[in-house]
Amino acid sequence: MSAQIIDGKAFAAKVRGQVAEHVTRIKEENGITPGLAVVLVGEDPASQVYVRSKGKQTVEAGMNSYEHKLDADTSQDDLLKLIADLNADKDVHGILVQLPLPKHLNEDLVINSIAPEKDVDGFHISNVGLLGTGQKSMVPCTPLGCLMMLRDYHGSLSGMNAVVIGRSNIVGKPMAQLLLGDSCTVTIAHSRTKDLPAVVRGADIVVAAVGRPEMVPGDWIKPGATVIDVGINRIDKPEGGTRLVGDVDYASCAEVAGAVTPVPGGVGPMTIACLLANTVTACCRIHGLVEPEGLTA
Repeated sequence: MSAQIIDGKAFAAKVRGQVAEHVTRIKEENGITPGLAVVLVGEDPASQVYVRSKGKQTVEAGMNSYEHKLDADTSQDDLLKLIADLNADKDVHGILVQLPLPKHLNEDLVINSIAPEKDVDGFHISNVGLLGTGQKSMVPCTPLGCLMMLRDYHGSLSGMNAVVIGRSNIVGKPMAQLLLGDSCTVTIAHSRTKDLPAVVRGADIVVAAVGRPEMVPGDWIKPGATVIDVGINRIDKPEGGTRLVGDVDYASCAEVAGAVTPVPGGVGPMTIACLLANTVTACCRIHGLVEPEGLTA
């Protein structure tokens, strides 16, 4: 068996196109331009690249992009003051504080200072609680992207057995909640799971989000299962240099699975696309407009 490749890059381009269409409609019908504010504290190189990409794609979708770059020694009070100003700014519909923050700043306090309706990362404790109880919420971008790809490939997920490997607040836990919401039977597996290979072999859907390079081999995968690889790990190449790999061993999994996401080019591109989708959703909810179909959980 040779797995179908789920092309996250192409799917993300499709999502961005849908976002742009909704943005145009909102502008024409309501005179409102959705706005996303991104806050970057410090000069982490990876974060700088990511923030630039977010700003570029926000503008390309027809939205307003507001970037706030703060020094690494910015005080907590000053950061919280900026967030309060953005909460009150009617032109800003989504607020994202780029993580990780410098060690002297309290990430939980900062995240929970964002107005829940503008929390396009979906990390605010109110949104976590709403998602966990099956209510309307802002949903973390990476799990939302995974769900979109699964729905696109399978149609209905109802009744499928899903195993999520990893229990982080950013991916594992919200991914499990989203799959439950689509009527999957869900197991959250982790480092303490007994006989992890056997648990994974029972899954119709495997979402690997554990942060360990090529941890999941093909002989853990049920023939025909769908494998969503969230991992992005940089490893050394034998001939020198480095390369990116996921949490699954792609070559062996692709021989067994029915469908699999590659790394790079799978889940990664969906994260920013879903950030844009969340910003449009937030704008619609704030202004009482019809929410975009197909871009929410």
